[in-house]
Amino acid sequence: MSESEKVPVPFENPPEEAFYSRAVPRVLRIMLCASVVFVLPAYWFYGWVGAIGFAAGSAVSYVNFRALTRGVEGLTDRIVNRNSQEKGERVVFRFMVRYGLVGLAAYAIFNSSALAFRGFLWGLCVPVAAMMVEAGWEGYRAFRRQ
Repeated sequence: MSESEKVPVPFENPPEEAFYSRAVPRVLRIMLCASVVFVLPAYWFYGWVGAIGFAAGSAVSYVNFRALTRGVEGLTDRIVNRNSQEKGERVVFRFMVRYGLVGLAAYAIFNSSALAFRGFLWGLCVPVAAMMVEAGWEGYRAFRRQ
């Protein structure tokens, strides 16, 4: 089938499509809220040093998640649109730099304090908590409609 013969398929349920298209911004907001809420348990277990490490880990994970979404969007744009402005090498380079920066931050914190490093590792888990909340919310919405 040539490009001119392709017919766009209309969405079956536009409100549901709109709900799912806002998943990434919701996850980012949940990450911010979880970071604020979970800094207190990090302080409780590890003191100020651990809380600062947790805040650093949360910030790194937030920036990392945003960069990941931009990278995936750029890569899919590159694959789908043949005349995309995004260069494939640039997308891959950003992926590699992102992981290098996380490694450097973890190394610096690990060398400064073991408690800060533990808090940092907790902070890196914030996206997991946010995605679990989002999955629960999407499951609730799906079962509520049944």
